[in-house]
Amino acid sequence: MTFNEHIGMTFGGNENEAQIKIEDHHKNPTGNINGGVIISLADNLSTGVAGRHWQSRFGHQVFMVGVDLHAVMLANQVGGTITARSEPVRVGKRVTVIRTSVFGTDEKLLAEVTTTHVPVETSG
Repeated sequence: MTFNEHIGMTFGGNENEAQIKIEDHHKNPTGNINGGVIISLADNLSTGVAGRHWQSRFGHQVFMVGVDLHAVMLANQVGGTITARSEPVRVGKRVTVIRTSVFGTDEKLLAEVTTTHVPVETSG
């Protein structure tokens, strides 16, 4: 089982979007979504987006290692579904920066997450 599967992450209508349907194990003791779930969704999506955009620009596949993550938690919710959308800010040979917005019910903005990735060549 991949980590994406473990947290219940599914992909939306395009490669730059993913969701998690919130279940009881995603919640903190107050019934709100655990912040780690929101961050995990943003981190996993942004890593994939960074890799796809890097490959598109430079012509071969690498693994994009996250070296920095900055999150601003703006709101939370009880249950429902959360959706993340990532977009590249900069895709460079050495450094790639991705901005991810995480939305809740009715497109309520829950978090803004900026991640920085560096390419690592994969074998095989």
